[in-house]
Parts: sequence; structure tokens; C-alpha cells
Amino acid sequence: MSISWTPAQKQRLRELNVELSQQEKIFSSTTEREIEFKILEKEAVQKLKGDWQEYRQGRRVPLLSQLEQKLIGALTKNDFVQVVTPIILSKSLLEKMTITDEHPLSKQVFWLDQTKCLRPMLAPNLYFLLKDLLRVWDKPIRIFEIGSCFRKETQGANHLNEFTMLNLVEMGLPEERRIERLSELAAIVMDEAGIKDYQLVSTESEVYGTTVDIEAGIELGSGAMGPHALDYQWGINETWVGIGFGLERLVMRKEGYQTIKRAGRSLTYLDGVRLNI
Repeated sequence: MSISWTPAQKQRLRELNVELSQQEKIFSSTTEREIEFKILEKEAVQKLKGDWQEYRQGRRVPLLSQLEQKLIGALTKNDFVQVVTPIILSKSLLEKMTITDEHPLSKQVFWLDQTKCLRPMLAPNLYFLLKDLLRVWDKPIRIFEIGSCFRKETQGANHLNEFTMLNLVEMGLPEERRIERLSELAAIVMDEAGIKDYQLVSTESEVYGTTVDIEAGIELGSGAMGPHALDYQWGINETWVGIGFGLERLVMRKEGYQTIKRAGRSLTYLDGVRLNI
């Protein structure tokens, strides 16, 4: 008879980030299983304790923060200007992204009252800035923001209620350069994240329609191009490319984490290392 891990054992191995191949092992007896579990648990705990010390004595800066600083350096070096916009978003700006009360994404929004919410995306604020920057800056205009966003997501391995987004946009480039430029900008981010094996895949989204996703096993980012139907709401009529990345997903993919919770803001994990071991 084939014997697998108990649900409690499998959960424990997952929490300790034991390799997936070990989590799927089959045993000939419960005795063999219990011996193997104790060995794997002990080895995993020892590794995590070592990771704690490495973090305290070596890096001292979370991987998420390290990636943010790398991206700021790379993008500013490539003539992008960093902006910082409010976390509290007005309902009117969200509606300009077509997210009205009837839109599916409206149910994922953390509403503060009838007119304000925690931003579920960075794009509305960037649109708001761009309509004015087009008046005062020469083209091309290149801006980016890195900041927290909030959505009532399903509690799966790849989703968080609070996550860190990078949105970058370049406006005022030749139309025939858009696809090539989108690929170039994706390469800048993926290089800083240390992820080499990825693909650009055309897909559909609930806000932008046709998008170009950056995928490496999971979706890491999503790109769009303009002129776009949404631009009319903001009085913008320019060619542009933009990409949004989830930084926690980039860290998760680079580090081989089995759950995104290890990469995000947490009281359970210290820079990816579980505290309750």
C-alpha cells in the first residue's frame, strides 16, 4: 500500500519551503514516513535558522526592498523620473479606468467610504500626472512609481491583499517603436530581478483589453500600449507604452518560493524565512 504525507505534515513541509519533490514522496509504511518527516523537518529548520543569521549579519535589507532600490537605480539611469502619489484614491479616478460599481474589479476594492478607496492600481494617478506633464515637459515623457496597492484577492499562493506594484510608462514615442520598446523595458526590469527565462504573451485583461503579459511560470507583469480607449477620459492623445509589475511575484519567482506570502509584508515571515518554526 502506498502511503503519503498526512495533511498536517504536508502543510508543515510547505511552510518550511521543503522542495516540492519531497512533498510528493510516497512511502511503504507509516514508520518509514514518520522517520523521513523528522529528518526533513530538522534539516529545513536548521536551514531557516541559518537564513535568519545570514539576514541579520549580512544582508539586513529585505529582498523586496533590495529589488525596489535596484529598479529605481536602473530606471533613473534610463531617463525615467520617479514619482510618488497618494495611496488613497477617489472613486472618480477609478471610474475613469472603467471600474464602476458594476465592474468585476469593484468587488475587490477596499472602500474607505462612498467616495474614496485604497488604490487597487497605480495607473489612475499616473494618468492624472501625465495629462499635466505633457504640457510642461518635452517628449518623450518617462515616469515610474513603486508603491503599495490593495485588492481583496483570493487567498491563493500567488495573491496578496497588499502588494507592491511598479508601473512605468513612456509617452510620446514613435508608434512603430511601441512593441520593440515594450520588450526593452520588460528586459530592464527582468534583468534587475535576476530572471532570465521569461516570455512575452498576448492576452486579454478586464481593464486594458489586449495586453502583453510577462510570464515565467506565473504572470509577473502586464504591458499595454496607446493610444488607448482609456486615454480619452484623461484628454490624452499620444503614443505610449506602459508595464505594471508585481514586485512580490518577482521575488517569489527569483527565490523559488512556493507562496507569495514569503515575499510580501508579513508578521509571519522575516524576509522570506518563517518565524514560527
